[in-house]
Amino acid sequence: MNSYETENFEKISKEIRKSIIEMVYNAKSGHPGGALSITDILTVLYFYELNVNVNNPKYENRDRLVLSKGHSSPALYAVLAEKGFFPKNDLKTFRKIDSYLQGHPDMNKVPGVDMSSGSLGQGLSVSNGMALGAKLDRKDYRVYCILGDGEIEEGQVWEAAMTASHYNLDNLCVIVDNNGLQIDGKTKDVMNSEPIDKKFEAFGFNVINIDGHNFEEIVNAFEKAKQTKERPTAIIAKTVKGKGISFMENEVSWHGKAPNDEQYNLAMNELN
Repeated sequence: MNSYETENFEKISKEIRKSIIEMVYNAKSGHPGGALSITDILTVLYFYELNVNVNNPKYENRDRLVLSKGHSSPALYAVLAEKGFFPKNDLKTFRKIDSYLQGHPDMNKVPGVDMSSGSLGQGLSVSNGMALGAKLDRKDYRVYCILGDGEIEEGQVWEAAMTASHYNLDNLCVIVDNNGLQIDGKTKDVMNSEPIDKKFEAFGFNVINIDGHNFEEIVNAFEKAKQTKERPTAIIAKTVKGKGISFMENEVSWHGKAPNDEQYNLAMNELN
């Protein structure tokens, strides 16, 4: 990966972070912390990795993305708008009563959203179905599923992990947003899931540990995932909750609240 690509990713991710702050501020509600932590991963997915078509969002052989941690929808909406699936101006309607951009993604209303999500723990099961369907239909699309590290406390995640391995779903790539925080505090204090990598290895996954804010590591991980055969891949991405906004970083209080006027101005000044 060259310096131009890195600079381009940095530029795009900054625009996405601006949109996230704008959306949550205007709505006076939302989940900025976990949206900011997956921004760099989504940037690489939509501007490098995924085979998608903004002019035909339901293109049959497109790659699929399931944002299992659906409360981080501001990040997904922002990257979809940045990619051109719908007008960026629509982001101003986030969480408004008559908007199609609600607090959790709706596949029936939002162009580019492949799965409605929000009830935590279900996304990997859905992703398994998509990946297995591709195998049965002899299609070559890939499926990507973003899980939260708090979310993987749900037992269904591990049932789904066992299933993915059993069916050798090498067209499936799981990304765990390992930012160490959830709504109630530190994940290690609420319900410790570590070591996450060893758990996925035990379930038969090819496991890759990365810095979830290092674009080169993100790109290389996706390349390795595509080269892996006969088993699914889990990318354990070490991230910072609230990444990019100094006073939000690693602060559990920013899991689900909106900035006030002063905080909004501080955040936008930092990003500008």
